[in-house]
Amino acid sequence: MLVYAKKSFHTDVLRDNMAQSGVLLWVKAEPFIVGALQVPPPSKFSLHYLRKISTYVRTRATEGAYPRLYWSTWRHIACGKLQLAKDLAWLYFEIFDSLAVKTPEERLEWSELLSNCMSEDEVEKQRNQLSVDTLQFLLFLYIQQLNKVSLRTSLIGEEWPSPRNRSQSPDLAEKSSCHNKNWNDYSHQAFVYDHLSDLLELLLDPEQLTASFHSTHSSLVSREAVVALSFLIEGTVSGARKIYPLHELALWQPLHAESGFSRLSKTFSFYKLEAWLRTCLTGNPFGTSACLKSGKKLAWAHQVEGTTKRAKIACNSHVAPRMHCMVVMSQVYKQTLAKSSDTLVGAHVKIHRCNESFIYLLSPLRSVTIEKCRNSTFVLGPIQTALHLHSCDNIKVIAACHRLSISSTAGCVFHILTPTRPLILSGNQTVTLAPFHTHYPMLEDHMARTGLATVPNYWDNPMIVCRESSDTSVFRLLPPCEFYVFIIPFEMEGDTTEIPGGLPYAYQKALRQREQKIQIWQKTVKEARLTKDQRKQFQVLVENKFYEWLINTGHRQQLDSLVPPAAGSKQAAG
Repeated sequence: MLVYAKKSFHTDVLRDNMAQSGVLLWVKAEPFIVGALQVPPPSKFSLHYLRKISTYVRTRATEGAYPRLYWSTWRHIACGKLQLAKDLAWLYFEIFDSLAVKTPEERLEWSELLSNCMSEDEVEKQRNQLSVDTLQFLLFLYIQQLNKVSLRTSLIGEEWPSPRNRSQSPDLAEKSSCHNKNWNDYSHQAFVYDHLSDLLELLLDPEQLTASFHSTHSSLVSREAVVALSFLIEGTVSGARKIYPLHELALWQPLHAESGFSRLSKTFSFYKLEAWLRTCLTGNPFGTSACLKSGKKLAWAHQVEGTTKRAKIACNSHVAPRMHCMVVMSQVYKQTLAKSSDTLVGAHVKIHRCNESFIYLLSPLRSVTIEKCRNSTFVLGPIQTALHLHSCDNIKVIAACHRLSISSTAGCVFHILTPTRPLILSGNQTVTLAPFHTHYPMLEDHMARTGLATVPNYWDNPMIVCRESSDTSVFRLLPPCEFYVFIIPFEMEGDTTEIPGGLPYAYQKALRQREQKIQIWQKTVKEARLTKDQRKQFQVLVENKFYEWLINTGHRQQLDSLVPPAAGSKQAAG
């Protein structure tokens, strides 16, 4: 777990460190990895409208708008003033709420409340009890601009959307691996640095702004505003090991002159604060780039030899605090990899350019992004926040996750358990949604640790979020006749012995009917009274047909990859 300092931190140690070096600030990765939806934001999320909202909420402090913004008030603003659809308004509100620090018990309690609702009105009544930090929510809405397509930059070839375009470069250069802006810590830093004035002005009290919503040389920033900015920025003192939220460093007495804090007015000078932030902002020491440069190579509980030369798998768990852990996997080819360990627990995972592989990550995860992968199967432990796929072909994903979102995929199948509606973003073709259909011994324990319940489960009720169309033909629900359960072929300790929550009736019925056919077949063979030679001949025929089927379906590779490597070269779980 991330260690934040208390108000009374070790002043002497910090003073010594400050004398030797200085404050280091960086942009946090999680708000962008998990919080920035991978789709251009609504036009009404522009700075012009957000400034109006910032002023409006302060005038409605007694109506559930400030300092906490209730769902009912945000619904009024989003639907009544910004003309957003209610589902879209809830989507952004709920995504931000999912980033809040909550215990697994609190998340499970919320799921239980929703599962007991008998109507949409009852659901709405429960939602009306939810509130978020108003100023942080405004920052969250602003960073949705990260994925805004800019006409100016698109004309020079950087941002024009090309969902089916794929680079053929075999190397995981830092730029290509971070092509997705949500994972590119350089993009995070540049975004905040370039828009720092706007972010600060968005947090100013209305009386500190001109009529055109701009700051003046005498504008003052409240303590609450700097606390809100800690949603995006944190830091440390060079030489210290602790990480502090921005406001604790800004309010530390030896830094008052630099950060612009006045003990008399209890406010910050806008221009001094901005200058201090610009001076101290540096690269994220726990970001994707740092993980790729100095990350530790992962060892695997199961890994086949011979095709690992190009694979690049790194993690930063040896240096990063718990909520900053990352695992980056790239160019895994014709492999079966399996891992369940503390290294993965609570980690943000990126899987990039993996082909014809079977990857099992059987631990509770914070988030997972799968990008530019083909012809592979991913079996994932419970994901506390978001599972996102982009530019993938013919892959199968099996996971329990808080949210699924997909963009620019073709022919992919998702066996999902999720308490939120799956998000189908732009550029998808032939999406298949299916019920979660596997288990492993620690699954229910891992679900409890991430706050994921079995109900409600909206795997079959996706939300289409793309500008080109709301055509529901982009997805289908897997027909029960095509449904089979998935067996995880590894032994582990634990108590889970069946699929959490069971299967929907139609799929359970299809399995029973298939089992009945097998029983009828076995009875028919038994009653045929074959001689010993006939039984041998019949067995050879069946085995040949089965072998043929394995090759035709591609399952032969999956079985062969499960053969353990030689004892001298087998890797242990790390």
